[in-house]
Amino acid sequence: MQYVLLIYQGTFWGALSDLSDDEKRALVAEYGEINQMPDVTTGLPLGLPADATSVRVQDGKTLTGDGPYIGTKEAIGGWYVLEADDRNAPIEPASRIPAARFGGAIEVRLVSLGE
Repeated sequence: MQYVLLIYQGTFWGALSDLSDDEKRALVAEYGEINQMPDVTTGLPLGLPADATSVRVQDGKTLTGDGPYIGTKEAIGGWYVLEADDRNAPIEPASRIPAARFGGAIEVRLVSLGE
């Protein structure tokens, strides 16, 4: 089975400004370690929510807005895809994602291909 680990950044970007260069390099290394884990497919890191554009269609008209269109202050900053035999297996890798320690959260969701 495949699970997607959605990385909600929370206050992660703000917390980075309080870290030394060495601490920032250590965080990058942690993400690199996760990228090298067996059964993990890396996703792409996403830009800041403030640079996003939301697109909706209402009454046949395309509407755009600045930033993400979500009902929460947290936005997805990236993702991983993990191959696992059961729904508990992704918990440990998700807990290693640095954003989870810096005000963010990791949502683990089963990939559904309509089967």
